[in-house]
Amino acid sequence: MIRKASLSSMLFICCTLFAFAQERNISEKPDVAKSRQTLAINGETLQLNTAAGTMRVRDENNIPIANFGFTSYSKADGKSGNIDKNRPIMFAYNGGPGSSSFWLHMGVLGPKRIVVDDPNFNKAAPYQLVNNEYSVLDMADLVMIDPVGTGLSVPIGDAEFKDFWGVDQDIRSISLFITQYLIEHGRMNSPKYLLGESYGTFRNAGVMNRLLNQGIALNGVIMVSAVFDLRTLMFPPDDDMPYIVHFPTYAATAWYHNQVKDRPDQLEAYLDVIRQFTSEVYVPALFLGDAIAPEAKEAVASNLADFTGIAADYWMKADLRVTASEFFAEFLRENRETVGRLDSRYTGISQDGIAQNGAFDPQSSAISPAYTQGFLNYLHETLGVSKELTYSITAGRRPGFEWDWTHQGNGGWGGSMAAINTGPDMAQALSRDPNLKVLILNGYYDVATVFYGVEHSINHLGLPPEIRNNIIMEYYEAGHMMYTHQPSLVKFKKDVGDFIKNTSN
Repeated sequence: MIRKASLSSMLFICCTLFAFAQERNISEKPDVAKSRQTLAINGETLQLNTAAGTMRVRDENNIPIANFGFTSYSKADGKSGNIDKNRPIMFAYNGGPGSSSFWLHMGVLGPKRIVVDDPNFNKAAPYQLVNNEYSVLDMADLVMIDPVGTGLSVPIGDAEFKDFWGVDQDIRSISLFITQYLIEHGRMNSPKYLLGESYGTFRNAGVMNRLLNQGIALNGVIMVSAVFDLRTLMFPPDDDMPYIVHFPTYAATAWYHNQVKDRPDQLEAYLDVIRQFTSEVYVPALFLGDAIAPEAKEAVASNLADFTGIAADYWMKADLRVTASEFFAEFLRENRETVGRLDSRYTGISQDGIAQNGAFDPQSSAISPAYTQGFLNYLHETLGVSKELTYSITAGRRPGFEWDWTHQGNGGWGGSMAAINTGPDMAQALSRDPNLKVLILNGYYDVATVFYGVEHSINHLGLPPEIRNNIIMEYYEAGHMMYTHQPSLVKFKKDVGDFIKNTSN
């Protein structure tokens, strides 16, 4: 009996020590601040159950791997506070990779909106935080997600940041969060939506396919300022693709700034001409490379000058190929100005009159303080998140941040390719779920994720017409964050609202 008691005691001590060791490896328990918020839309005041903080996420073996940061808004009954679990639910995030979700949160989706002086530089605080009548919350409940390394999201247990920082790692962890959130909150039978911006659209394409492969069908996916094929953003040697897809945005920028010869009144009609020129003249010229005849090259350079306001001599010296950064520096050089990458309507001072590349992004500089300070004040003062918790605007500020760009869906050498494309993931999901709809919102003045690159990607998915028709394209006379532009904000609300109405039944 004594030996048995001793053995039992030893086992109890060992188990206790093991449990303690496990607990030590897992950071503090999830911390959620709950509150009630209100939102007025079209004369109706919505009551919202709000939660802001972290949710513990487990891996496929049920082992905790992260405390995921999120903010959720659910429409509640004014008296009981109960929610309708059959109501649509939307999961939304920004991009980066490594960006938190406060841009979409405070720009267009949440119950409060930061007012900015678009397209000008904003003054310092105080900033105006207003009721957001353009929110989607009259149509769907909302969960804003901050990927690990951003917001309040951190790895726990034996997990490390690197386990989440990569194309496939990110798709996996976001899918785990969404699945476990749906289960925990009893929303698995709700109409379900994803909304991502920028890299968030690249992520969307992978997440929509991964969720479907796990038996979770979505009603719709919304892509804001999309990119699927990273070749459309890079300018590697001997690749004509990025020059081709950027040119229509250069032309749109020139139209906006009145730098176009014989400028037409309507932007969209002008861009139809640009698309035709690009496909019928510019593409063949670039394909010829050094074999192009001198007189033909000069003729194309003259056309490029007329469409962009940049001298034909510059286009000749550039061999008809101008990178985005070169365009930022050259376009308004005579005015000692540079134009925005995220939104080329914005201009800023160029300190270097002979700069070959844009030194900074005027749009980012113009609005970032307003969004950052306005959101952090809202997070802690209104939503009640502990001031002892540091909200990370971007994972890029964390030591060791490095993104793994390999993607299993692209084959090649272990999934590693020169440029990664999640378009095939989206195509697979659309092919296997013919009821799934995708809405893509494009800014004409977005030089970060150019609209012609999106059109190229969509036209190369290999989808039959009836499935290709499930992809809806909308355009805005604004940039990457089109919702900073008031007319585009109104259109954004209508486009997204109509999409949810038409797909949630």
